[in-house]
Amino acid sequence: MKNVLKKLKGRHYLCFLDFEGTQFSHEMIAYGAVLVTIDKNGYIVKQKTPVKQYVKAKNAIGKYVENLTGITRLDLDRFGISFAQAIKALKKYCGLHYKKCVFLTFGNHDMRILNQSISYNLDAPKDLCQIIKSNYIDFQAIISEFIKDNHNNPLSLSHYLEVFNVDFDGTAHDPMYDATNLAKLYDEFMKNKEIVSREYLKNLNKTNFHPEPVNKAIKKLLNGESVTPEEFKSYIDEYID
Repeated sequence: MKNVLKKLKGRHYLCFLDFEGTQFSHEMIAYGAVLVTIDKNGYIVKQKTPVKQYVKAKNAIGKYVENLTGITRLDLDRFGISFAQAIKALKKYCGLHYKKCVFLTFGNHDMRILNQSISYNLDAPKDLCQIIKSNYIDFQAIISEFIKDNHNNPLSLSHYLEVFNVDFDGTAHDPMYDATNLAKLYDEFMKNKEIVSREYLKNLNKTNFHPEPVNKAIKKLLNGESVTPEEFKSYIDEYID
């Protein structure tokens, strides 16, 4: 996928991230990460063991988030570390590749959690956080350009995997599993161009913003028929008349 490779800017290390945050203050309570190495085609060739880290938030988690993630205040008290320590631990996990990584998340809410956590922690390592923010890609925004549901909306992470006939590993909303499944989705998206092409054609057909001649040509293509330049010109002439 040329547009993805362009965004990666020739880098060979990707860190897939998932941040879980409190219900109201959106402060980080846990993160999951998996570091991978990619080749020149953007394919994953090596993957490091994923990690999960609880983070001691200063604000209450909220019942909805507790039920969704299974993370409680007791978990944070027992296993959590400060936000500053957590970001430093993430840097240590990435090692020498930290500054050379592209960080991928599913959706942009993770960056809101990162920014809110910085605002609640005066000792936050802003330089390390800035590296993430400066090298961050929302993968949901990329894949949703090509694949959407019947109402033209983005799918969930698990439903995107279903499009590629891949099972979701582990438990949803566990940050480590969300990060590793995002890595799987990225790899499927990069390697299965036929599926992406098929879904993109469906997506084009569901979009109401094309002129009528274009919609007519797309419908014919979806039916397995060809459209010649002369036919397409006739659609335009018919539309104009």
